[in-house]
Amino acid sequence: MKEVCWGIIGCGDVTEVKSGPALQKAEGSRLVAVMRRDAARAEDYARRHGVPRWYSDADELIRDPEVNAVYIATPPAFHKPYTLACAKAGKPVYVEKPMALNHAECEEMIEACRRAGVPLFVAFYRRALPRFAIVRRLLDEGAIGKVRYVTTVQTQPAEPERYPVGGLPWRVQPEIAGGGLFIDLASHTIDLLDDLLGPVDRVCGLAANRAGLYPAEDWVGGTYTFASGAVGTGLWSFCAQERTDRNEIVGSRGSISFSTFGDGPIRLTADGRTEEFPADNPEHIQQPLIQTVVDELLGRGTCPSTGTSAARTSRVLDAMIANYYGSGEASR
Repeated sequence: MKEVCWGIIGCGDVTEVKSGPALQKAEGSRLVAVMRRDAARAEDYARRHGVPRWYSDADELIRDPEVNAVYIATPPAFHKPYTLACAKAGKPVYVEKPMALNHAECEEMIEACRRAGVPLFVAFYRRALPRFAIVRRLLDEGAIGKVRYVTTVQTQPAEPERYPVGGLPWRVQPEIAGGGLFIDLASHTIDLLDDLLGPVDRVCGLAANRAGLYPAEDWVGGTYTFASGAVGTGLWSFCAQERTDRNEIVGSRGSISFSTFGDGPIRLTADGRTEEFPADNPEHIQQPLIQTVVDELLGRGTCPSTGTSAARTSRVLDAMIANYYGSGEASR
């Protein structure tokens, strides 16, 4: 492969700024085709973004001879079937997060791509953002000593007007999203902690629905231990009175605090002093990770977010909401 020629399956909102333009701006990369079931919207997207071809059928895009890599940007319920189709066609896959409805589906996707000999990447783009490279550097330098534990608190108001009866967003429909907003948003934090502190080896969680606005969970709490020895606790509430986005990694000498979704400074407190590190996000927030995908496909680098790493995140998420959905995965 001398150039990565992308096709997008599902050119919806996430592809407008976060990812679509990045496929065009990454070095060695072009966006040559897009697909959406609504043909008019697919054509409109292609026109506005200067994409040569558009489709309303995913199989047609996958068969396009110029498309040699596929970005799946649909809701999670469609990630597995489209990934299997791409693997069968021998085309590398970059799939949106969360990777699938549950961990079992992730494993199927990994195995299909392994058998087909095609790479599988997942859009946990925080692994490649410069702001979190600062956190990683501070940890590697021993700025806070030996890591003891990490705490996460992420909350937001319920906002009932966003969830009309008969018109619920797909992100709170478990059969489409794999759960509620916890799956959509907490997956970023859990995956980032996997990257910074290593894989989670044990996890215990509790999920509930407090506001009654939709079928999915709207409150989740959990504890987990990392193979490195660190311990983590997390609280996610989507029926709170205020917005909170705070992570704190505490070590033997100090702490590092940062948000998952904001672009404020990274704050280091150690040895009685506090230092802040500015950390702006790029315009197209997926571009740094997409560049690593392109570099790996062109044989000149490695992408830090793979099907294997993303499946670990899915396993943790599953465990944290298992009490709410029971032992079966049929509803997810």
